[in-house]
Amino acid sequence: MSRRRRGGWAVLPAIGLLALLTLLLAAWVGTQSIGWADVAGAGDPLLGDIFWLLRLPRALTGFLAGAGLALGGAAFQALFRNPLAEPFTLGVSAGASAGAALALFFGGGAVLIGWLPLENVCAFGGALFAIAVVYAFSRLSPDFTAATLLLAGVAVSFFLSSLIMLLQHLTDPYNAARIFRAMIGGIALAGWRQLFLSLPFILSGAALIALHCRELDLIYCGEETALSRGVDTGRARRRLFLGVSLMAGGITALCGPVGFVGLAAPHICRSLLGPGHRRLLPASALFGGTFLVAADLLARTAVAPAELPAGVVSALCGAPFFLWLLLRDGAGTR
Repeated sequence: MSRRRRGGWAVLPAIGLLALLTLLLAAWVGTQSIGWADVAGAGDPLLGDIFWLLRLPRALTGFLAGAGLALGGAAFQALFRNPLAEPFTLGVSAGASAGAALALFFGGGAVLIGWLPLENVCAFGGALFAIAVVYAFSRLSPDFTAATLLLAGVAVSFFLSSLIMLLQHLTDPYNAARIFRAMIGGIALAGWRQLFLSLPFILSGAALIALHCRELDLIYCGEETALSRGVDTGRARRRLFLGVSLMAGGITALCGPVGFVGLAAPHICRSLLGPGHRRLLPASALFGGTFLVAADLLARTAVAPAELPAGVVSALCGAPFFLWLLLRDGAGTR
């Protein structure tokens, strides 16, 4: 047994402890100093409200979104056997944003389908549409490569981003501002209600992915290997596409598209733990959530009292990492 494999399970508690410390730091640190008495309700009630109604749901939203994006990235990287695959680079986040923008454009931002917001449902539909188009184009190509997959994702992202800008131009100023939020990632407006409404999408998608650890391991080893071990790869892909689309829809409706979390987190965790998804998936979720919470903490304190969108900070960190992966060993051309 390799040293990395022996120490793999020891890495998970370390990442979990880092995640807990980051969450606590994000809830406590800000322009206003908050004491234990304020949190317990024995001090300033305004500072208590800042902690319980603003900072804590914001930190939990960031962690949940980052964890979901990292899970989606880990699943896509195994499915496509490509370290550059993730919801943002394959156009899934753009599809979810376009679906949410369409709901806002037609005045459905506050409409509920049962107990689910129409914006979340449309975001899920947009994410599913985007990955279906990308996958169909990549499979129809006579010389299917990682470059084909990425180019299809870029093309779909550009088209859907143009559609969002068109909707923003045609609508009224109020909806234009809301649609603009669908184009940049941030969790400044997150609250308990928004978090709980998006939770079913994210948790159901995460559960679908977690139930397919064995299939992901075998598909990562190769299509022929998976088929020889009795894996129905077509059904597994469809279920995993559904799971990632559910998560991307819920996350995008909650905080907009956030790029590169799903790229960096699984890659770093894979280098620490190896490719086995029983450990890789929980580690990626913990690391991705920690990364986005830290990015949001930096976004709201770096230029305080003003704030940057968390998506901007994650992109500034993730884009160089993406370029490094693209250039390393010619990854983008395999």
